Amino acid sequence: MKRLSTDILKKKRIRAKLHGTAMRPRLAVRVSNRQVVAQLIDDNAGTTLAYATSVGQASLKTATMTQKAEWVGEQIAELGLKKKHSNVIFDRGIHIYHGRVAALAGAARAKGLKF
Repeated sequence: MKRLSTDILKKKRIRAKLHGTAMRPRLAVRVSNRQVVAQLIDDNAGTTLAYATSVGQASLKTATMTQKAEWVGEQIAELGLKKKHSNVIFDRGIHIYHGRVAALAGAARAKGLKF
């Protein structure tokens, strides 16, 4: 039997507690070494309502990762508010709420999203 890594187990524990709906979608955040991605997800329907990423943005070529995270936070907030989703459930995944994840959350809150 294959053992699951601690990251996968942690992700499963978190995902079991968080569930996005059409009225209050889940704001899922993924931070890699080079890029930042955020999605608003309706888990009931299994659809992505809005999506923002730093991949392929020419204006972010020389930006730091924290600046990329802030930009993605602003973009996902604007897209969410445009689709009338102001209340969200924040899903940081396996990442701790610090640095880039906190920068993304702070920028999204500043633009009007409520966690």
